[in-house]
Amino acid sequence: MFRPAREPQTKRHVRSSFHIVGEGILADSADGGPAEPLPPSTVAALRRFQFSRLGPKARTSHLLDRAARTELAEAMTDPDRDQPDQADVPAGFTYLGQFVDHDLTLDATAVRLEDEITVRELLQGRSPALDLDSLYGLGPDHRFDRRYYEDDGLRLKTGTTQGVPGDGSVAGRPLTGFDLPRVGTGSLRSERRRALVPDPRNDENLAVAQIHTAFIRFHNRVVADLVDNGVSSAVLFESARETVVKHYQWMLVHDFLPRIVDPTVVADVFTNGRRVFERAPGEHDRPTMPIEFSVAAYRLGHSMVRARYNWNRIFDRGQGTLELLFRFSGTSGILSPPPADLNDPEAGEFERLPTNWIADFRRLFAFEEAVPDRAELHVPADRFNVAKRIDTLLVNPLAKLPLGAFGGRGEQPPPIELNLAFRNLTRASMLRLATGQQMVEHFVGRKVDVEPLTAADLAEGGGAQFSDALAEQLARHCPLWFYVLREAEVKGAGKLTGVGGRIVAEVFHRAIEGSRHSIVRDPFWRPFLSPVQERNAKDVFEMTDLLLYAFQGRADLLNPLGP
Repeated sequence: MFRPAREPQTKRHVRSSFHIVGEGILADSADGGPAEPLPPSTVAALRRFQFSRLGPKARTSHLLDRAARTELAEAMTDPDRDQPDQADVPAGFTYLGQFVDHDLTLDATAVRLEDEITVRELLQGRSPALDLDSLYGLGPDHRFDRRYYEDDGLRLKTGTTQGVPGDGSVAGRPLTGFDLPRVGTGSLRSERRRALVPDPRNDENLAVAQIHTAFIRFHNRVVADLVDNGVSSAVLFESARETVVKHYQWMLVHDFLPRIVDPTVVADVFTNGRRVFERAPGEHDRPTMPIEFSVAAYRLGHSMVRARYNWNRIFDRGQGTLELLFRFSGTSGILSPPPADLNDPEAGEFERLPTNWIADFRRLFAFEEAVPDRAELHVPADRFNVAKRIDTLLVNPLAKLPLGAFGGRGEQPPPIELNLAFRNLTRASMLRLATGQQMVEHFVGRKVDVEPLTAADLAEGGGAQFSDALAEQLARHCPLWFYVLREAEVKGAGKLTGVGGRIVAEVFHRAIEGSRHSIVRDPFWRPFLSPVQERNAKDVFEMTDLLLYAFQGRADLLNPLGP
């Protein structure tokens, strides 16, 4: 689910090319092998997201061939091996992580003609900073992105769900504010279903779409409070954006990151600074995106995905399957139930989210941590969803992605190319991504204390299991993505540590530092929006606080379908 590389509009879960600073453009090769760099033209350089390389290149002889990648991918998605839960990580953080991915890698050029955006805007729109440009685009004053905003130029547009015919409950009624805004016009259903948001990847599955919807509410609530407090209209939007972005960054550093990365690594980076990534950038240098983060370390979230969710009172007890979360989106799916063909973008009758698929956020985030006395915001343990443990196993549905998830509709790729693990491993080979062993050596050379995995760790971590021949290959040259997942599995108790933890924490630190509004550059800033005043007094602002504020603390908004 986390997939930091920004794809063109027609591709999902895979890029067609990467522009790596200092190397040129690396485009897909027909056989999935290493790509040869092409010198970029000026326009080509500007129209591609700027990636960098944190470590060395892998030698061609270090890369797994197609047969080895196939064996490893099938081992990682083995349906006979049960992936354990991570009981202390609510499942909503899986998809918050995907939302963050799309914030880090917004490509403002994907949907614009060259004459609609300046070079300066191109570079700003594609900067890997944690500034919510996937929510705001280039702002309400930009003639193209104004369409995401209400007429007042302050509030973001919201969407309205579509009532389910014949249902006499609340699910039979349209509800405003619980779907992404959609285009609603056009001769094709696929056009009318398209989400009216800066990044269409945020409608790639229902879970990330519902989180994006919550962030729209969050912004609009901040705007309403600023209006009530008499803030001048001349500065109101930028004041709202700064408030939203800084609370978001605080939540990421203090709530999200420590749940997925060893907290001691997070604390070290945010207290003492970075040691390996862009350690001393110039004042006007924009952050780049290391491919070791994009193609390997931050793909940790693929391991956190569940095959089934207790989604709401209607789709309960595991009926919210991963396939249905793809189906009820506008990018990977068709917003319509079976038997409509998921791989036909014009199939199905629904053009907006059916009301019966609105998320019950109480099942995705643990509100009892923030408001222990609000019983109406708690659900029984057997209805609450936790993430799968970060390790070297993915749930088996990810072995067969829907074609719409990677722009493959109309194609008939070999079955293994539907496997997300295979796609990740192949992308790394194409980029000649450093192996795990190379990154350990690279970090140690920069005086970062990283304990290498042994051959036994890599072969017998308790997750994916494979042949002795493949184990021997991995002991010498292990793909970085598999390496960081194995680190979490055998040394991190289900959290990234070592190489993986250091990469993720340092990239987050740089991405916050490089944002227009930044709690790294404003170290005295503190959050103040939690509806729980005692938490404000303790500088606490977590994802549950954000949701409580956005949904006015009301159980009937956090769960509109009822208990």
